[in-house]
Parts: sequence; C-alpha cells; structure tokens
Amino acid sequence: MANTSQLDHEFANYAATEAGKLLLEIRAGNHNLDSSNLDLGTYGDIQSHELLVKLISDQFPNDIILSEEATEDPSRISQDRVWIIDPLDGTREYCIKGRTDWAVHVALSNFGIPEVGAVALPNFGKTYSTLDPPQTPISTGPIKIVYSRTRTVPVAEFLSREMNGELLRMGSAGAKSMAVINGNADIYVHAGGQYEWDSCAPVAVALASGIHASRLDGTPLRYNQKDLHVPDLLICRKELVDPVLTLLR
Repeated sequence: MANTSQLDHEFANYAATEAGKLLLEIRAGNHNLDSSNLDLGTYGDIQSHELLVKLISDQFPNDIILSEEATEDPSRISQDRVWIIDPLDGTREYCIKGRTDWAVHVALSNFGIPEVGAVALPNFGKTYSTLDPPQTPISTGPIKIVYSRTRTVPVAEFLSREMNGELLRMGSAGAKSMAVINGNADIYVHAGGQYEWDSCAPVAVALASGIHASRLDGTPLRYNQKDLHVPDLLICRKELVDPVLTLLR
C-alpha cells in the first residue's frame, strides 16, 4: 500500500500553513472583502478553498480533491488517493474577534486510511502534521475532556461524571483534536455527526503522534467512503482508551 511519499507529508504541512496565512490576512482586513458582498466566514472559506485546490492540483494533477466547499466528484470512490480538505474549520469562531479555535485541515486518504494530514492553527503560528508528528506531553491533574462549544454532547458529560473529569468547550474539531495532542486536553469526544473533512486531517495527525482515534465503539475510522457522514469520534491518550471504551460499551 506504498502509495504515499515524503512529498505528500511535506506538501500537506505547507498547504495548510499557507491557507492559514491567507485566512489571517483576510481576518486582519488585508483583502477587499467589502467588494465581495460576502460575510467574513464565507469569504474566508472560499478564498482558502481556492488556494488549496490550486496548490493540490498543481502538485498532484491526477489526485481527486474532496472539499467541504465544493460539490463532490463521484469518481473519488474508485480512486486510491483522495485529498480531503476543510479550508476553514470553525467558521463561527473565525468570525468572532479574538477567538483562536479555528483551523485549516489538509489530509490525504490512501485506500481509505488517513495516512497524511496537517492541521494549521494560524493564530498560534503552528501547524501540526504527519511530516513531523508532535510528541504529546505527560498528562497531569484531572482528566480534561474537550467538546463542542455550541452544542450539548451528552457522552462528554457522561465521561466527565464517570471519570471525575473537567469539561472544556472549544470550537473547531481541529482545534479540539490538537488540544489532546499538545496536552491541553486528554479526551476529545464527539457524537451527533460530522463529515469526513471535519476529522480526516486531525485523525491522521493524532494517529501519527501515537494518540488513539476511532469511532465511539472503538472501530477504526475510514475515509473516502460513499457516505461522507461520520457519526461519532473519539480521540484520546492511549492510556485512557480502555477506560473510555469500557464506559461507552
């Protein structure tokens, strides 16, 4: 299954970083947003999407792109290599001055496996990627469970009660996932549905970093599926996998 190379990892890191820089410029008012008749979030989404599509198409003209901001190409199902991108994950947060919990996702699904990925957190000038997987620091203090900023997640509240944990609300799925990787959280749990572009890059980075990522029942996550809906997600430190899955069974 050697269908990826070092170039793929380098490219994902580069592309996510560049899109993040563009989004920071737009957010700072360095683009002519007023003439577009679009709100900030929509404009940022479109501009980031267009940049990423150009970068990918120029570098990998034979690869398929699956983006939140474009109509899917049905031929992707028969392709081994599919780039799965979320040009602006956490659009609500991006539109709120001072919020930092938004991200750019660039991933490559190889035979359905998230082998390559990058998650840029532009406000921090940081891109987490499979190019140089980060090492997660040792956890201290109570278990911290990060979940959606805008909706209730009963499974997160259940785990918090059962594990005497602390709940942390955050926006972007990428930001929440990277919070586990950088040690600011121990568990990210989601139920109620996402789409492949919400989790493919975060899952790729998590797995490369030695962090567990699966469905809530422990089954592996697969991408470039016919149904793009991903019902639920668990990203957590390896030592917490068995306790969490036992509680969820």
